[in-house]
Amino acid sequence: MSTFSLCVYCGARPGSNPAYMAAATELGAALANAKMRLVYGAGDVGIMGAVARAAQSGGAETFGVIPTHLVDMEVGKTDLSTFVITETMHERKKVMFMNADAVVVLPGGAGSLDEFFEALTWRQLGLHEKPIFLLNVDGYWDPLRALMDHVVAEGFADETLLSFVETVPDVPSLMAALA
Repeated sequence: MSTFSLCVYCGARPGSNPAYMAAATELGAALANAKMRLVYGAGDVGIMGAVARAAQSGGAETFGVIPTHLVDMEVGKTDLSTFVITETMHERKKVMFMNADAVVVLPGGAGSLDEFFEALTWRQLGLHEKPIFLLNVDGYWDPLRALMDHVVAEGFADETLLSFVETVPDVPSLMAALA
């Protein structure tokens, strides 16, 4: 059994930049090498599938959570160490988060942003102290960081909000931060 679990939020699509899929594959392999457990959305498509396949190839424990309505759309990856089917997206996010020690967000779309902002909001409200990372592949998250700076500058959050998220440029930097 792995002692440390990393929740990975990421796209169910590959994105337009090949660096996104490469970073996903690199992360999955790094998790396996570090004997960490992958907790993720249980899909076998896009960046999500690349992380899981690489983690599995390296022998990592994998914990996937998917809601019933996405099993077909995201091609539920049933060969995981643990495969959980939930009724709702809310339940999926809760189960993923509760089974992780830290969170990293790879490039993704609205779903990844939803997961990120929920984890960030819970942290802001003092509901957890888990580390949250943005894996900023080729500057993907630069606009998000700028938006967060804007939110603080405009008085809608304290500057402490910015300290709840660590932006890392690549997988080796993430793994060093997690060590």
